[in-house]
Amino acid sequence: MTSAIPTEPIGSIPRPPELLQAVRDHAAGKTSLHTLEGAYDDAIKKTIRQFEATGSPIITDGEQSKPSFATYPVAGGRNVIESGGLVVTFSDRHVRALPKLTSGPFRYQQYASDYVKKARGFTSLPLKQAVISASLLSTFYPEKSIQGYSREAFTEDLIQEVTKDISGSLRAGAEVVQVDFTEAPLARKLDPGGKLLKEFVAINNEVFSRLKPGERERVGVHVCKGGDWDSTHSGEVDYAEVLPEVFELKVPRFYFAIAGEADPDRTLKLLADYVEGRRKIFVGVTNPISTEQETPEVVERRVIKAAKFIDLKNLGTTDDCGFAPFGDDSSTSRELAFAKIRARVDGTRRAEKKLR
Repeated sequence: MTSAIPTEPIGSIPRPPELLQAVRDHAAGKTSLHTLEGAYDDAIKKTIRQFEATGSPIITDGEQSKPSFATYPVAGGRNVIESGGLVVTFSDRHVRALPKLTSGPFRYQQYASDYVKKARGFTSLPLKQAVISASLLSTFYPEKSIQGYSREAFTEDLIQEVTKDISGSLRAGAEVVQVDFTEAPLARKLDPGGKLLKEFVAINNEVFSRLKPGERERVGVHVCKGGDWDSTHSGEVDYAEVLPEVFELKVPRFYFAIAGEADPDRTLKLLADYVEGRRKIFVGVTNPISTEQETPEVVERRVIKAAKFIDLKNLGTTDDCGFAPFGDDSSTSRELAFAKIRARVDGTRRAEKKLR
């Protein structure tokens, strides 16, 4: 029987300590690439087995071999400076510096379809694949133009590459592709006037316009206010300043961080204005950056509350964010991450029974 309320993860799971050590050893020249790849395979296999045990109807590979949700396409590229671009400051004052392109052309070093193919070898369950948005990647082009490679040329290359990333993941066997758009609230923080967010939406829509209709139906967008080392980058941004532009995106699936909001009811009321047709709105019912372990009962109450604002045919549940979007984030244990996922799955099922 098809679930009345679909429930999906966002993507990342904290990497096991042995994988983090293998990454450090390889970076220091102590181990071979072959050894590192073996550690990745072991972590992916282990993660998928633990995901399957949660009862989740759709799973991910936990992004075990991604350096981060944002930088995997350019990792190892010779025409990027790894931390020379946009600097994002989080609420605990730590920062993440994004890459900067130094020359053209812009080309992916790694496509997400490779992650799908690897994971498919370890499970028969439906797979979800997260990819990074064109809008975030657009920040990699420096303020000063690159000689012989204009911003216009870069943008066209970028759109082609992101489109290929999404389409390729679907062809490789992903049931759903989720485009991470965590920079939507960040755009309002950096540019309160809203121009930057409009530009971000426009470039993402150009990507979506190049997908085949059958592909676009299986694509969604994830919006949160950041989640790294148990802190956010845009927690102070009001969803009311973000949602009008986000819902201009030409996709049918939307995933929002709700559980960690100071006033979840207010955010649900805002989302209610955008319920229409076959649009699916997945609301976050677990908070990955909180050390509190949600119970199925807590999730059940959150789902029932969400159903007061969003019609059941449009409602889905998810986690607010990934549990380790950056590969080195070990602030949350794997045990806690999977316990939260299990609570989301069980709590959603409990709510379904009461809402029938």
